[in-house]
Amino acid sequence: MDVSLGLLTNAVISGLLLGGFYAAVSIGVAISFGMLDIVNIAHPAFILLGSYVAFIGNSVFGIDPILAATIMLPAFYLLGMAVYQVYYVAFERRDDQSLRGLSFFFGILFITEVVLVLIFGVDYRSVQAWYLGRPNLNLYIIDLPWRLLVPFLVATVMVVGLQLFLSRTFIGRAIQAVAQDQQALRLMAANPAKIKRIAFGLSFATAALAGAVSEYIGRVFAICVLGGLGSFPGMVIAAMTLGVVESLTSTFFGPSWAPAVSFGVLLVTLAVRPSGILGR
Repeated sequence: MDVSLGLLTNAVISGLLLGGFYAAVSIGVAISFGMLDIVNIAHPAFILLGSYVAFIGNSVFGIDPILAATIMLPAFYLLGMAVYQVYYVAFERRDDQSLRGLSFFFGILFITEVVLVLIFGVDYRSVQAWYLGRPNLNLYIIDLPWRLLVPFLVATVMVVGLQLFLSRTFIGRAIQAVAQDQQALRLMAANPAKIKRIAFGLSFATAALAGAVSEYIGRVFAICVLGGLGSFPGMVIAAMTLGVVESLTSTFFGPSWAPAVSFGVLLVTLAVRPSGILGR
């Protein structure tokens, strides 16, 4: 088998697995920013919080990091609802969401990051799990690293589950509609503030699980914009595209080129289609 073909194939597969990571960390922003029109720039900080929750569960209690994050999903959901309630009472109810609302989330971002640094420091922390360090799964010329494959599968379940919830349930469809026409939503006997509170809770819950499966948070907003705000399928396509582009670039040209090339793809795509890949 030609070595270059095997290298290319594995680079693409690694990019798709990386794209699953990107989708996991971006899905919460797709809900809050894309569907609710709430610029929650603090979301990456809560992904970091989810990472430390997974670390504590693993290092102190010996629980698998993904399982530890799953156990904490209800707590993150309630935290998200509480944050939205404060935001609603202080800003949204008074129609003061622009600059002051943005300052609110910036303050949460700053406080959360400072508290995490004071408690845990700035050193990297590692977790232990059965799939870390395990030999790759070999399928002919394809090498699937378990450390990427398992988190990818978890991220896929989360994204597909949320997509089914949003498309098949009344609350899910109300979440998609709340930022478009709140008056129409009221005529359907749905309280927009309550729907947003539920959606924000879901957004925070995804941060807990995303923190357990990924460390890539720097491209969250870029992926949401590239996919099209409010479009889950577009977000997934954008995540997979950037993952493959970065993997191919790292494999054939070196990892230092990967961020520049991926953001170059973002700029070119938005120049051709400003609304994003599947944006309306």
